[in-house]
Amino acid sequence: MKISPKWSVHVFVILIVVLLCTSVNSQLQVGFYRNSCSSAELIVKDEVRKSVLKDKGVAAGLVRMHFHDCFVRGCDASVLIDSTSSNTAEKDSPVNNPSLRGFEVIDNAKAALESVCKGIVSCADIVAFAARDSVEISGGLGYDVPSGRRDGRISLASEALTNLPPPTFTVNQLTQSFANKGFTQEEMVTLSGAHTIGRSHCTSFSNRLYNFSGTMSQDPSLNPMYAAQLKQQCLQDGTNPNLVVPMNPGSPSIADTGYYIDILRNRGLFTSDQTLLSDPATASQVNQNAKTPKLWKTNFAAAMVKMGQIGVLTASAGEIRANCRVVN
Repeated sequence: MKISPKWSVHVFVILIVVLLCTSVNSQLQVGFYRNSCSSAELIVKDEVRKSVLKDKGVAAGLVRMHFHDCFVRGCDASVLIDSTSSNTAEKDSPVNNPSLRGFEVIDNAKAALESVCKGIVSCADIVAFAARDSVEISGGLGYDVPSGRRDGRISLASEALTNLPPPTFTVNQLTQSFANKGFTQEEMVTLSGAHTIGRSHCTSFSNRLYNFSGTMSQDPSLNPMYAAQLKQQCLQDGTNPNLVVPMNPGSPSIADTGYYIDILRNRGLFTSDQTLLSDPATASQVNQNAKTPKLWKTNFAAAMVKMGQIGVLTASAGEIRANCRVVN
């Protein structure tokens, strides 16, 4: 039987996912809680499922939370720590507040886990499990999550500002930002596809509508009809900072390749989305992802596994928080 090159590539990428899930970081293990808290992942999945049934947008929030956690100090749940009178934590940085959501899902999962496996499951692992479950519930590819992370004790708002790429980044800035965390440019394009689900505050892209440059008010790379639609939703003199629009209007709660199709139509919401067409290599990847949804989903799962390995604390480092919002 002759196997087509396209199918061979797909099988090869699935193999990569399997290998990443089992051997990227020998300190983390798939099934880490098999003996100490066998129901851990099921408990987290149940809490995610219940929350998404109430609000589909929570899934995108949990995926974003994992990204914002891992890119700052590694995947150590520092994004969950509350601010104090003497310290402004990551979650209260302008890049996270008020846009980051899903904290109550993690709280509920942690409470449920503490009731059956007290002091066993880390908040960092809960965030990683919840992100995976959110991808799967939204129609993406499920994947095994290597676990065994421990929780950090430090959370600084200033570090969120310096480590998280803003929506105004160019393709070169994005490439460097992701390279700083160990990702290739192709993986950056793949992970950008997370914008296929969720929403954005108008303030994150309003400059593209009203104040793009000294010579033009509107970003010329933005589809004019789409810009007109956004202007109706995000008024120039609007006084409500909490106004939001869907990232991918055609399917805002489904993990599909509509994000890449939108970019090809000049309907990327952020500068950091549309800029992917400005470079031949990334533009080629956008085209490929738009045409091959299964391949993107497989690559995305592999990239999420890799992201979950950034700067992890294991063994005796860090702690297992009793309350994800407070250091022990």
